[in-house]
Amino acid sequence: MIDTKFFFESLIKNDIKFFSGVPDSLLKNICAYISDHTDSKNHIIAANEGNALAIGIGYHLAKGKLPLIYMQNSGLGNIVNPLLSLSDPEVYSIPMLLMIGWRGQPGIKDEPQHKKQGRVTIEMLETMEVPYQILSADKTNDQADKIIKTATTEALNNSLPYAIVVQKDVFSKYTTKNDDSVNYELLREDAVKTIVKNLDDKDIIISTTGVASRELFEYRVETNKGHNKDFLTVGGMGHANQIALGIATQKSNRKVFCLDGDGAALMHMGSIAINGNVKCNNFRHILLNNGAHDSVGGQPTVGFDIDFQNIAKASGYDLVLHAETNKEIIKSMETLKKFDGKVFLEIKVKKGFRKNLGRPTTTPKKNKEDFMKFIK
Repeated sequence: MIDTKFFFESLIKNDIKFFSGVPDSLLKNICAYISDHTDSKNHIIAANEGNALAIGIGYHLAKGKLPLIYMQNSGLGNIVNPLLSLSDPEVYSIPMLLMIGWRGQPGIKDEPQHKKQGRVTIEMLETMEVPYQILSADKTNDQADKIIKTATTEALNNSLPYAIVVQKDVFSKYTTKNDDSVNYELLREDAVKTIVKNLDDKDIIISTTGVASRELFEYRVETNKGHNKDFLTVGGMGHANQIALGIATQKSNRKVFCLDGDGAALMHMGSIAINGNVKCNNFRHILLNNGAHDSVGGQPTVGFDIDFQNIAKASGYDLVLHAETNKEIIKSMETLKKFDGKVFLEIKVKKGFRKNLGRPTTTPKKNKEDFMKFIK
């Protein structure tokens, strides 16, 4: 196991002093350390991984130095275009370090949405001709230091992106010193339960990736209601509301509810503008905003710093609502059930979730089959 403080100091020693990325559970300790020991000008948690890479390009153009861009390997899909069409040696030849958490690594138990991505991660890097080294838990601090030195030297000497692929349980535990939580009345799980209790039998739910889908799944188990009314978007962070929109346009006689998160909504925020401009009166977009990337370590988003409600209004939603308490959620649900038009409801909740929260026990294919029968 690599000492988190040592790894950060090795980056600094090698003149890596700028960081941008999207948090990942395998990188949560080093990401927390970076957050606590880097000013906001030199550490930007991006909306998505492609944006992070672009921010890194900007840093290099301004300073002539190496940025470090961190992500889960699922984020490789978001960086393919800017990586190959901008930073590649055959285009602008921008040197940078990529630190990639390797979810779904072959031979390591993981969730279904990570298995294929994990299996092709190394192949993707090789296909894109990105040199890499693998940082495993059995490496010593000195070996990690050598990997960083090699990576920075290669990136600078050849003016190209260089990846460090991080396996599970590499970094020592580090807990952030900054408590940025806001004490709203409800946890997200409480809000999910209240929403579901106030739905009609034919209503359709699309839930976002991460903890929200896990909480929805467990509530269905708790109430013995089955899972056929819910499509759990276990992967593809940021795309749940577009899945919901696609269904809503084809099922005009059914109300379609998207349970979204602030981090997910921010990741592909242009979708809000599309939602507001598609003729679709049965679309219900519920944003559960806790100002954090809750499922991967609780790092902050800008969810509490921007005005989602005015963004939704300006984007063309017909009705925009806000709730922070159980009573306000119930009142909002009564309103949006009767309203004929696109509705955006922001619910502000506390950060955090139960430590004993389980994961879906049905397969994604089974979820899809049962869901399609329900909405047929």
